Amino acid sequence: MATPVQQSRRPVAFWLLACCALVFVMVVVGGVTRLTHSGLSIVEWQPVMGAVPPLNEQQWAETFAKYQQTPEFKQRNHDMTVEAFKGIFWWEYAHRLLGRVIGLAFLVPFLYFLFRRRLDSEIAWMLGGIFILGALQGAVGWLMVASGLVDEPRVSSLRLATHLGLAFLIYGFMLWVALELLFRERGLASDGMRGRASGMLALIWLMVLSGALVAGIRAGFAYNTWPLMDGKIVPDEIMLIEPWYANIAYNMATVQFIHRCLAIVIALMAVGLWFDVRREPPNPRPRFWSNILLVLAFVQVALGIGTLLMRVPVNLAALHQAGALVLFSCAIMFRHTLREQKQFQM
Repeated sequence: MATPVQQSRRPVAFWLLACCALVFVMVVVGGVTRLTHSGLSIVEWQPVMGAVPPLNEQQWAETFAKYQQTPEFKQRNHDMTVEAFKGIFWWEYAHRLLGRVIGLAFLVPFLYFLFRRRLDSEIAWMLGGIFILGALQGAVGWLMVASGLVDEPRVSSLRLATHLGLAFLIYGFMLWVALELLFRERGLASDGMRGRASGMLALIWLMVLSGALVAGIRAGFAYNTWPLMDGKIVPDEIMLIEPWYANIAYNMATVQFIHRCLAIVIALMAVGLWFDVRREPPNPRPRFWSNILLVLAFVQVALGIGTLLMRVPVNLAALHQAGALVLFSCAIMFRHTLREQKQFQM
């Protein structure tokens, strides 16, 4: 007879998948918020009271007056009206509201499953860790915004990369646990193939970080040609800044060059994994996901090239960021099909 914990496996998995869907939407909204230069429109961090937007003209005037004290208004938007301000305010508000919704959508069911003893200790600790990461994500998000409210009307690119990287990690951990609960069969892949699949997953995450650095210093508006950069494979400016390691985060040429190289390496790895699967014993799930992974890797490269050549239009750039999360999801699903054995005993 199945225990209560065993009976709870699928509801827990579906709950985590629903949370993944919410995080996916938040990543896309966050990308649009950045692309529309809306992220600095709310100048206070009020986790509770901030859930209520301005409700009348007086409150809008007060909120706008606070924005008028920021470097972004003084240096870029000094002629902005209250009506125009509302346009950027709602994107940032939607982004923060989604963060609150995700927190509640995760915490309330987690406590329910926990107190009803529907989670074993290992999964409970993992989910508790994910919640802590979510709380940390909120703090990192505010630190990112705060960095653009002091002198320059631009958030720290390193904090932006941390914020986006954490979002992908939270999403990835939730998706992995959900998959563990839904699919428990043993895989037949070799250790080497599992290692290469894990390596590709790590590279996709690094590419996401490099993409955030590209966005943070607006490197996508430089070198808008492909495959050459200023007529060369390796631009002359790639090591312009001293010390050398500062180029990795602050040099437009270096940051964009690294992002391009990672994209090419990932596409080639997708090809290699596609062939790897076909050298292993027949297994329909790895073969299916290797096909999807191969297609998505090249689609993502094409989206990146298109975004670059068209000088970062909002719609295409947002689609490119969403594509990164879709590719990341597929890489997780592919890697999960190569599990050697079950880990959780639910």
